[in-house]
Amino acid sequence: MLKGMTQLKKGSKKLLNAWAFYDWANSVYTLTIASSIFPIFYSALFMSEVKKVTAFGFEFKSTALITFVTAFTFLVVAFTSPILSGIADYVGNKKNFMKFFCYLGGTGCIGLYWFSLEHIHISLLFYFMGLMGYWGSLVFYNSYLPDIAFPEQQDKVSAKGFSMGYIGSVLLLILNLAMVMKPEFFGFDMSIAPDILTNGTESEIALAMDAAKDSASFKAMKVAFITVGIWWIVFSQYTFYILPKGTSSGHKVTTSVVFNGFRELKIVWKELTGNLRLKRYLLAFFVFSMAVQTIMLVAVYFGEEEIAWADSDEKTMGLIISILIIQLVAVVGAMLTSRASAKFGNIQTLIVVNFIWMALCFYAYFMITPTDFYIAAASVGFVMGGIQSLARSTYSKFLPETNDTTSYFSFFDVAEKIGIVIGMVIFATIDQISGSMRNAILFLFVFFLIGIVLLFRVPRNA
Repeated sequence: MLKGMTQLKKGSKKLLNAWAFYDWANSVYTLTIASSIFPIFYSALFMSEVKKVTAFGFEFKSTALITFVTAFTFLVVAFTSPILSGIADYVGNKKNFMKFFCYLGGTGCIGLYWFSLEHIHISLLFYFMGLMGYWGSLVFYNSYLPDIAFPEQQDKVSAKGFSMGYIGSVLLLILNLAMVMKPEFFGFDMSIAPDILTNGTESEIALAMDAAKDSASFKAMKVAFITVGIWWIVFSQYTFYILPKGTSSGHKVTTSVVFNGFRELKIVWKELTGNLRLKRYLLAFFVFSMAVQTIMLVAVYFGEEEIAWADSDEKTMGLIISILIIQLVAVVGAMLTSRASAKFGNIQTLIVVNFIWMALCFYAYFMITPTDFYIAAASVGFVMGGIQSLARSTYSKFLPETNDTTSYFSFFDVAEKIGIVIGMVIFATIDQISGSMRNAILFLFVFFLIGIVLLFRVPRNA
């Protein structure tokens, strides 16, 4: 460990800022890859009205395929994170594991440049790497929170992290949006065949120019994936430099250590039986989180398929503007939710936020016009940042006195990921069978309703 880093004490401003800065680095993945540019790029691969793709020996609806792959990735994360967190605890260097997943994810983003239907399996592997890297790093990132911040600081620094992530990711998205909408300004080739330019009719020339712009915009999207990977890897270096790596035990990793994480989860599960508040909160979180994360992961696919856009340009611009609205409003939402929790309590605030999410499921079922989608985007943004930051900090505040924060956050992470797997599989199955994402998103109403009931059962005091 570098000498200067040992002087940073728990709760110090520099340490808290360095931790929050990782949100600035990695949130570009959730915005550009998970939420905006990649869904638009993926949908553009399917030119016909019947959006079908053959993969793994089966024919899938395009949106169902990407949802199933996403669910599988979360399943892998859920089962590998306990193993890795157990090893990290044993060797005392969880920062190295956080680095590994950061670099895995960044490499996956860069690899998406070569995504194609002709090589669908290797393409989906790069998608898997990006998603795995992002979520795999979060279990170690989140486990730092109680180590670097005191309980009274955790709500604020958690919200600050999300806010920094929203701002940083918006900055890169604006650049990516400019590349996609005005590719000629960034040197992308928009030339058309000389014979068409010389001998073609006005309509033929116009069609050729539109095709050239679409091709250039498509290439710009692919370059955007590279910018995400570079941004993520480069900006994370400050966090890695400042955060403590932990206390090394000097022990070697053995077979028994590999499965130590599952043993630690079992211990955490047993300890939950004596902590009614934490146990009931985790159950509520498990239920409402599966719906929140599913909506966030499929929102742009829903907007691309179900909203009546005038043309492809309006659709591309409209979807990205919607994501920008979500991100900008989420900054305000995260801060207001933090203040509301300080005044009314974390659980009461989460109950209100879940009611809003429940109403949004009904609203989404009836959305048709771009204006409807913009209204939904603003509403989602307001409650998205709030529920994420508050769910994380509430869990941190409910933890018993312990030095083994990684195991507790690994348990939190596994619960979240298994919930996402269930939510995504249910969503993809309904989408595949019914042929409509509207039916799938309406069904998520049930999870928010159950989550509200379970939150009411969480004791106000330990």
